[in-house]
Amino acid sequence: MREGGVDAVHVTIAYHETFREMVLNLEAWNDRFRCHPDLILPGRWASDIDIARRTGRTAIFFGFQNPSPIEDDIGLVEIAHTLGIRFMQLTYNNQSLLATGCYEAEDPGLTRMGRAVIAEMNRVGLVIDMSHSADRSTLEAAEASTRPIVISHANPHDWHPARRNKRADVIRAVTERGGMLGFSLYPHHLKDGSACSLQSFCEMIARTADLVGPRHLGLGTDLCQDQPHSVVDWMRVGRWTKQTDYGEGSATQPGFPRMPGWFQDNRDFGAIERGLRDTGMAEDDIHGIMGRNWYVFFEDNFAPLG
Repeated sequence: MREGGVDAVHVTIAYHETFREMVLNLEAWNDRFRCHPDLILPGRWASDIDIARRTGRTAIFFGFQNPSPIEDDIGLVEIAHTLGIRFMQLTYNNQSLLATGCYEAEDPGLTRMGRAVIAEMNRVGLVIDMSHSADRSTLEAAEASTRPIVISHANPHDWHPARRNKRADVIRAVTERGGMLGFSLYPHHLKDGSACSLQSFCEMIARTADLVGPRHLGLGTDLCQDQPHSVVDWMRVGRWTKQTDYGEGSATQPGFPRMPGWFQDNRDFGAIERGLRDTGMAEDDIHGIMGRNWYVFFEDNFAPLG
């Protein structure tokens, strides 16, 4: 991350964990912060990115990819924010207590609890993430939330029709309300998969900027680096099934897919910056997409209301 100039990163602290299991993951990260204070620091506010940049470190911001850590207790939303969590997805592919995931056959939208939790997330400064959610649920979340929401890691559906990628009306509903779309580099979300070209990826970003404007776009790589394949099983299966479920595009491919040659790890962000420049995008817009837009979003949306 330091070689790639990455001053801040969103780390998944829970996929299917209960509240107590999530706290154990926080304990493990506290050990990392103690052991590697020269490399990383906990990120809670946008100002922590300034500290990271000034001291040559990376700020680690935590998020849930599933609402499982709040269980069925809305009071845990505020506790999670107090513990340093800054993002929570309302669903992870499946139906949750809050909304519908993108793998379900039907999408009835937000639940009663979902609407109550959105209001509480708005109050405390926990950002609503709809990356793994179905379309109606995402549209309803954008409308119900009084603060901007995000799709932190996905791509336009019309570029590559992966189940997790978002249609133009969904992207527009999020960004025109001040929310963010983070472009994913996970191969199952890319046109041509692992063989996706840098030119194709960057031209897709440029077209999206033409559609919704560049101010609410960033990178959300979905990068899983140096992780065992067992992590993929936990992501996709958790405890909700006894069957093998390798996920979209990977029914015969257990484990992580091969990354594109031009983006192997955190050292390769410069390739994306050069690729965006080759599309003719303005320098100021490139700097926004490479990080500044997320910084501004953090600055505006992590603090409690009032």
